[in-house]
Amino acid sequence: MAQVRVTVDGVEYADDVEPRLLLVQYLRERLGKTGTVIGCDTSNCGACTVHLNGQSVKSCSVLAVQANDSEVTTIEGLARDGKLHPVQQAFNDNHALQCGYCTPGMIMQSIDLLGDNPDPSEHEVRHGLEGNLCRCTGYQNIVKAVRDAAQKMKPGAHVDTETPASVTSGT
Repeated sequence: MAQVRVTVDGVEYADDVEPRLLLVQYLRERLGKTGTVIGCDTSNCGACTVHLNGQSVKSCSVLAVQANDSEVTTIEGLARDGKLHPVQQAFNDNHALQCGYCTPGMIMQSIDLLGDNPDPSEHEVRHGLEGNLCRCTGYQNIVKAVRDAAQKMKPGAHVDTETPASVTSGT
């Protein structure tokens, strides 16, 4: 067993874990963060994307012990005071989901993309989301949602986030 100390969605945890335990399994099975989904177990689909120290990672390709002394943000940690993160709201407003399985990973990757490029073109959004697969939507509304969120996240932009956080929390 190995000791892991990690802050997940603002809460500190310390646990003994098997050294081979994947971060996605730790988040889901130990901490109950079921919004982080397991899609392929091979890091191809991106459904398990979370932020590790502010950068998006596919949590099926990271061991829990590699996250030691780190900060992890999951889809459940995005909403604040009952209001959705602007990217979550944009996915909801733009109907950027169908079955919803890829949505948590898409949202987490989109936030990272917008952190690097706050005003991406359609091509840049598509390129930035290449590692996240959706088998339902055809991506058009996902791209539209990311670009909409980019506009709403610009300094001075008005963001209406009246939708309760439970609507697109990924659970």
